[in-house]
Amino acid sequence: MTNGIELTGLLHDMKSMSASDGYITVGAPCMLRVDGSLKPVGDALNENEVGSLVQQAMGNERYQHYLRDREANFALMTEAGRFRVSAFWQRDLPGMVIRRIETQIPQINALGLPGVMQDLAIAKRGLILIVGATGSGKSTSMAAMVGFRNNSRSGHILTVEDPIEFIHPHDRCIVTQREIGIDTESYEVALKNSLRQAPDMIMIGEIRSRETMEYAMQFAETGHLCIATLHANNANQALERVLHLVPKERREQFLFDMSLNLKAVLAQQLIPDISGVGRHGAYELLLNTSNVSDLIRRGELHELKECIRKGNNAGMCTFDRSLFDLFKSGKISKDEALHHADSRNELKLMMKMEEQAPTHSIAMADVSIEGK
Repeated sequence: MTNGIELTGLLHDMKSMSASDGYITVGAPCMLRVDGSLKPVGDALNENEVGSLVQQAMGNERYQHYLRDREANFALMTEAGRFRVSAFWQRDLPGMVIRRIETQIPQINALGLPGVMQDLAIAKRGLILIVGATGSGKSTSMAAMVGFRNNSRSGHILTVEDPIEFIHPHDRCIVTQREIGIDTESYEVALKNSLRQAPDMIMIGEIRSRETMEYAMQFAETGHLCIATLHANNANQALERVLHLVPKERREQFLFDMSLNLKAVLAQQLIPDISGVGRHGAYELLLNTSNVSDLIRRGELHELKECIRKGNNAGMCTFDRSLFDLFKSGKISKDEALHHADSRNELKLMMKMEEQAPTHSIAMADVSIEGK
């Protein structure tokens, strides 16, 4: 790409570097987000160069609307792939963010997701929440679950997203993907009409409001599988957050409904690979066992973390156990594991016990047992 002014070159750079987003603004080079970090491409751009890139993305007619309305959001299909573009003005200067839309659907196993997520993806009914910070891979995990169901069960999968991030082909399922602002006005409008579209599985891009949460619960109660993302750091924080979306006078009933309809909460973080290239998912998984259901019904959400810690045999997993497994397999460094730990002391104890285990085995080999 010469001086950062050829859009085609930038889009091919995004594809070859597996960049999720491209940022174009006056006074800075094009910046591509790769593995969560921004990488510059080319030289700093002036106003004319940014304006040229914006115009190349839009074509003449849309560009005139952009000059008038000061905003433009649209899809872009090119040889380099499919992209979503959001063009705008800032400080009276043009700017643009380009998101690369994935067509390669990730595999549950390849992401290192807990194996039970395959069973959850083909469940008949219930609510599954996938939570984490921005950029933690929630959409990728959700796409993997949709893809697994699409390959494994016949039916109708309906997604409501803002924006669409993965394009799912029709396989064993019919997949209907609706994008906020293009195919429908809002989450609430789309979800209000969704049951008329006879879905078997409903995927909600993000729960942002009480209305969206109520629809998600309604879908689970009426015999549908609903998967949704939420911004929260862990499972009990996620449930605390959705509880606070509900008016106080309705919280007791909400907890009762949640205790019956929740299937699982998957919380996740992305940890840099030990080589510095790529990232790995670390997961906390809460499954709605009878014990968990009782705690939710009683509103004792602060007890859930201990329940997860003791629920390894039921398929649950703590962040610290997940981080330890990544460290033990040589995928992440000790410093990164400890930096992302829920409890540094607990993770340090796991590491210490692992270090001592070989010594213990050798010592036992030297012990003679009398009375054979």
